[in-house]
Amino acid sequence: MPAMFITLAKNLKSAPLQAADDPRWARIVVRDKSADGAFWYSVATTGVYCRPSCPSRRANPKNVQLHDTLDQARAAGFRPCRRCDPDGPSLEAGNAAMVAAACRRIEQSQEEPSLAELADAAGRSAGYFHRIFKAATGLTPKDYAAAHRAARVRQGLEDGASVTTAIYDAGFNSSGRFYEKSTGMLGMTPTRYRAGGADEEIRFAVGETSLGAILVASSQKGVASILLGDDPDALVRDLQDRFPRARLIGGDHDYEALVARVVGFVEVPALGLDLPLDVRGTAFQQRVWQALQDIPVGRTVSYADIAQRIGAPKATRAIAAACAANNLAVAIPCHRVIRRDGDLSGYAWGAERKRALLEREAGESDSAYRSARR
Repeated sequence: MPAMFITLAKNLKSAPLQAADDPRWARIVVRDKSADGAFWYSVATTGVYCRPSCPSRRANPKNVQLHDTLDQARAAGFRPCRRCDPDGPSLEAGNAAMVAAACRRIEQSQEEPSLAELADAAGRSAGYFHRIFKAATGLTPKDYAAAHRAARVRQGLEDGASVTTAIYDAGFNSSGRFYEKSTGMLGMTPTRYRAGGADEEIRFAVGETSLGAILVASSQKGVASILLGDDPDALVRDLQDRFPRARLIGGDHDYEALVARVVGFVEVPALGLDLPLDVRGTAFQQRVWQALQDIPVGRTVSYADIAQRIGAPKATRAIAAACAANNLAVAIPCHRVIRRDGDLSGYAWGAERKRALLEREAGESDSAYRSARR
């Protein structure tokens, strides 16, 4: 055996903890990508060090040494693995950076860049780029561009710009293309939106759940608000504050049936809630809210997890702000986002309701698992 490998083997034998006895070894066995950057491991028989997710054939744990830092691995005389490139960014981090750069490119472009242009700038095939972008943001590049342009139109109209100026400033090269989509983007005509939603009709009704009162309100596009609280009158005042220029109309018998569906979902989350939604927010908020809708019933994630999923790993505070701005309780399940240490953190409709929703969903998930095992 070469002298270098003999030295490495001696160093390994002197290690205070064998790899197989270290809880981190299990993360190497499953090639856990989330462990990349937290530690590294080296293999005495090959003389290389790797990241935990390295796809190479698994080494014998007797020949493995774990390192808390890259400097430790290098100081022990190992060289970087060519297959997993432990000195470079992880695949997850690289993809997140790629998506974030693409988002900036979309936001800074006067006209919507094509999928081919975005993929070429990222150095990836169109199919691969499209798949990674949607996995990270919850939106296709085209949908993300549409959401961003809609936000720019809304901002322009709110700032007092004319409808024509707002359209062209947002990157639409013709008013015809904008008007084809304007109601879907704004929930109403551009002129009405510029007037602050004056005369927009919002139907609503109040119901009762085991968690207190619930108010459901809808525009012509879909459900625009689901609010929870203790006082029905306070919920109505809250709705008036959210739509100050709209005309609020009490729901009829048919609309109360829709409210009953929402109440049923609160009581039995396994029923699901498939309703058309009128989601109003910035492009960033819509990315966050789409990621929230992808969290399965009975599961929780951290704010940092959501930040990674949408390609904005440093935006945990903005993620929390987007959760707080959510108008659609339970339909957009911001209650499934908790702090990394397990703390429930804040919830617009009260921490106790958040706890109750999570416990209810977890109980249903466990029951479904037991039934599947029978």
